[in-house]
This record gives sequence, C-alpha cells and structure tokens, in this order.
Amino acid sequence: MSQPFPTDNPFLRGYYGPVNTEAQAANLPVTGEIPAGLCGTLYRNGPNPQFAPRGPYHWFAGDGMVHAFHVEQGRVSYRNRWVRTPKWALENAEGEGLSGAFGNPAFSDPRIVRLNSTVANTNIVWFAGRLLALEEQHAPFALDPATLDPLGYDTFGDGLNGPFTAHPKFDPVTGEMVFFGYSAKGRFSPFASIQTADREGRITRAEMLELPFASMIHDFAVTRNWIVLPVFPLTGSMERALSGRPPYAWEPDKGTRIALIPRAGTLGQTRWFDAPPCYVFHPMNHFENAAGQIVLDVMKYDIAPLFPLPDGSPSSKAAPPARLFRWTIDPTGDRVGLSERQLDDRAGEFPRFDERHCMSDYRHGWIVSGNVADSLRERSTADGLVHYDLATGQTRNWMPPDGDHCGEPVFVPRSESAVEGDGWVVCTLHRGAENRSDLAVFEATDIARGPIALAHLSSRVPAGFHGNWRPGPLS
Repeated sequence: MSQPFPTDNPFLRGYYGPVNTEAQAANLPVTGEIPAGLCGTLYRNGPNPQFAPRGPYHWFAGDGMVHAFHVEQGRVSYRNRWVRTPKWALENAEGEGLSGAFGNPAFSDPRIVRLNSTVANTNIVWFAGRLLALEEQHAPFALDPATLDPLGYDTFGDGLNGPFTAHPKFDPVTGEMVFFGYSAKGRFSPFASIQTADREGRITRAEMLELPFASMIHDFAVTRNWIVLPVFPLTGSMERALSGRPPYAWEPDKGTRIALIPRAGTLGQTRWFDAPPCYVFHPMNHFENAAGQIVLDVMKYDIAPLFPLPDGSPSSKAAPPARLFRWTIDPTGDRVGLSERQLDDRAGEFPRFDERHCMSDYRHGWIVSGNVADSLRERSTADGLVHYDLATGQTRNWMPPDGDHCGEPVFVPRSESAVEGDGWVVCTLHRGAENRSDLAVFEATDIARGPIALAHLSSRVPAGFHGNWRPGPLS
C-alpha cells in the first residue's frame, strides 16, 4: 500500500514537492502577447516521485516527469506526463515505492535492483528525430514528441556502450553528439565511456577511460579539438551504499583531476592534470580561443552542494553557492594547468547560451540567480534571471516577486539566421503565492524588461532541472 510522503524532507514539500496529477490543456490563458515568430515546444524534465521513497530521499532521485509547452500562432498548449520507465511501471503496478535513492540496494526491493531501470529525470533533448529523456546511469528513454507516450530505451542501434550522461554536447558544425557516461563498468566503478554519434544517430566512437576514482561527473565540455572530462572529489562508493552511509560523498582531499581527450585521436593520447578541489554541475559554453587555449565558462562551487561527507555529516555549515568563473587551459605546453577568473560575484545556476554558437567564442549567456541548492530555506525568496554580455562585461537581471522562482532559461533564436542573442528566453515561472506556474517569454537581451508574455497554468511545475526547445509544429 502506498505510504504518505515524509514531511521532514525539504525536497518533498513546497516548490520541490511532487505533483500527483497528469494534465493537458489546449489553450492556456495568456497575459501580454506571444511573439508571432515563436513556434515550437519547450520540453522540461525534473524529478517527481510517484510514491514515497524507501530510505533517505535525494532531490536527484525522483521519477522523471516531462512538462511540454507547445507554442504556435500565439497560442500555448500544455501537457505533463511521468516518464513511464520500467521502474515507474513496476511501482505503478504494485502501488508503492520500491527503490532507494540512486537505486541504493540497501533500501531497494530486489526486483528493482534486478530491473536496473532508469528514472529519466534530468534532461530531455531532441536528436536525430528522437525525443530522449536522460539521466546519468542508463540509456536514453525515448518519448513520443506529441503525446509523451513511452517508446522505450534508445541504444542507437545497440551501439551504445555503457550509461549515458544527462548533458550530451551537440556540434553545430558536424551535427555530431558527443557524450560520456560515468560508472561505466557497473555502479560506482572508476570508468567512463567516451562516445560520439553522427547526425543520423549512429555510434562512431565508443571507448572506455579509466578514472583515478569513482566520481559523480554531472557534466563536461567539448571544443572543436578536445573533450574535457573533470573528475571532481564527489565520490561514489558501493561499500558506503551497502552499509547505509551516503552512496555519494564529498572527499576534497582527493582533489580534482581533469582529462584532456583529443576528439580526433585515441584515449591513449589523453592528458591528465591536477586542479584544486571544487565542483561544477554545469558549464555555460566551451571553446578554443585564437591562441589554441581551451576556455570554459562554468558555475563553480567551492564545495559540492547537496551531498555530505563520507560519514554522513554535512560538508558545510550552509549550502555553498555557485558563481560564474572562466577557466583557461593551455593544452600546448609540456605542463597542462588551469587558470581561472571570476566573472560575477552573484550566486546562480542553470547557465544557458545561444547554442548555435556551441564550441565557438560567444557573447551572450543567461543563468538563474540565487542559491538554488539551498533547500533549507526552501527557496522562500525569489530566484530571478541574469543576462551576461560577455563582450562588454555588462549584466542585466530581472527579479520576480518574493516566493516566485524561475526555471532554467532556454534561448530560442528569432530565426536560424539571426545574429547571436537575437531571440527570446523561455522558462517556467513558479508563482509561490498562488502555488501554480506560468510559461514566461522574455526578449533575450532585455531581461530587465520582464516577461513580454505569460501563459498561465492552474497547476504547478515543481522545481526541476533541464529542458530544451524543439522548433516547429508538433505534426
């Protein structure tokens, strides 16, 4: 029998709390005017547990739920659906939660352990004509782009080797998708798969890289010539998991190790170098400058948030914030090292940019402002948006009323030929006082103006992670 959700976990209440309803609406009420040229679908993914979890719950562990806002001819429609993975289906049939966080076998039903199923709760991308819901430990899970009905695991014609990151990179020049997967030889194993698929979805590279230790590697960077894989000291341990201690924990004494992997070479040409302990969930963009240096703009934490020390005690007294830094790496010398420069002192997360300029020098970027990892305050204050003009160093921001929260900003170009930054930013906007959400549309380089249009939901989109825009009609 289904059990009530615990009330003492901040990730199961308020803005983070799951919704238990799947809904659809054909024509949302709109305030303002939806731009005539805005046509496509914003898909957004995030954790939304179907049932109360077994054992300690973590924000990253809930079942995926996709929220789809389709915009066409000034109108906005909406639907949300759980990602009906084998795990979701088994628990739905049993009427109760059967899994511990991150599939921890210490708290999971043996049937769930044997199933080894994804939760598909972190990102959703459109690639090679397929809509793919992603997390970090399993193959992508394909969905029908119109109905969000399940189409099953996508293994790229059985070419996929190991797990699949939630953050693949798309080369706008070649059409390739470059991706990796950590724990690639089994849960908490110190290996990562390094893979590439061509624009048709065929695997063209699949290699296995041994790491210095097992680490949660959420994201990485790709340039024209390099794959940059950071191994931060957020370690994974089966021994800890089986003993009821944290499966993932912060171990700063291990430091950070960064691999430079040539895109056109082999893993045997990989160069490793040391960096201070820190954590990065998300880079903004990554490219090579005129001098051949690798440039990465990252949201850097001094201490990994949301995870404890190996003994279960807090890693810090307060939730550490992320701030925007520029990392520069020179791969040409005998000794590789990293230099950094802080670009902004405000806290933020979920960096995005005009992805037509991925792997190229760029000018415009956007983040959600605020300490989004601070669950203890349950984000009772507002989270806004910031626009960076990296050419001038200027920033512009918009803050909603207290208690409201902006989701990840996604850039949509005005046209495929529009200059960089010419377009709109779309995001979900949680209305705390009304306990519901809007779809917000902004002029991309005039964020401070506020939304030019709001499509109003009567329901709530919970705190989630990532999404992307698929242009054009659904048919």
